[in-house]
Amino acid sequence: MGVRPADFTGTDILQLAAELSAAGHAFALGVVVEARGSSAGRAGAKALFDTEGEVIAGWVGGGCAESTIAHAAVEACASGTPQLVEVDLDSEVLGAGMPCGGRMRVYVEPVLPRPALWILGHGRVAECLCHFGVLLGFSVVVDDAMAVAERFPEASRIIADDPDYEAVTPAAGDFAVVATQHRGDHESLRRLLASEVGHIALIASRKRAGLVLAYLRKIGFDRQAIDRIHAPAGLALSARTAEEIALSVIAEIVLVRRSRADREVAPQMGDVSAAASGETRPPVTPANVEPLRVVGE
Repeated sequence: MGVRPADFTGTDILQLAAELSAAGHAFALGVVVEARGSSAGRAGAKALFDTEGEVIAGWVGGGCAESTIAHAAVEACASGTPQLVEVDLDSEVLGAGMPCGGRMRVYVEPVLPRPALWILGHGRVAECLCHFGVLLGFSVVVDDAMAVAERFPEASRIIADDPDYEAVTPAAGDFAVVATQHRGDHESLRRLLASEVGHIALIASRKRAGLVLAYLRKIGFDRQAIDRIHAPAGLALSARTAEEIALSVIAEIVLVRRSRADREVAPQMGDVSAAASGETRPPVTPANVEPLRVVGE
């Protein structure tokens, strides 16, 4: 991540967490909420972990505890779900011959940058999409010559001078909705397909969507590229009003977003189940610690 401070003892963990979050970094905050016995970590101790489980700053205990919490941090960042982890340090770990001592409970909170929802277009559907997107935790960017702040008061950014969509630069984890009312479908989709964005929604009738996709195939986009476009956009809600259409589109985006998170976390979990919010991971003992590769202190 390139943000690990040199002075661990003088680092304000919460201040550093705020700085990382503001800079758009993904990480996990681990906080010891309970410590018993001779565990090195004490209640209130904090540490920041990057998405690969490396300590950025802070300390929650030595080898036994840190390895376990690092594994939980990786899972939490992948799933976006907090974990409450219980570590049993009284048990002999991997036959090391010397128990670490004590027990700890550590709350692991993932802090992830908000994905952007790019809305290309204006009108009532676009306005409702902006509102729904903000409610659901997206950073909304609106790109359209007719877009004004009064109609999109919750948008993080409004781009009104971009006729060729050159300012449309979504990242792989972002989402894009083309609601240009047929006046910019072709050019906006060409720009989006040239980006890394994984989900592109086209609001159009079936006939219009078919014509646009046929055009994109004609100018050279292959099937894999075309398959990134959801057209017509939205879940089958029999939507009629602008509000209902926006709801169906944002519902599809939520479905894709959460399904994507589930696919990303599954390979990392292995034989260890990620604890859902409010649940507690079973204590780390010789019988179940092997997948975590924990070593004694």
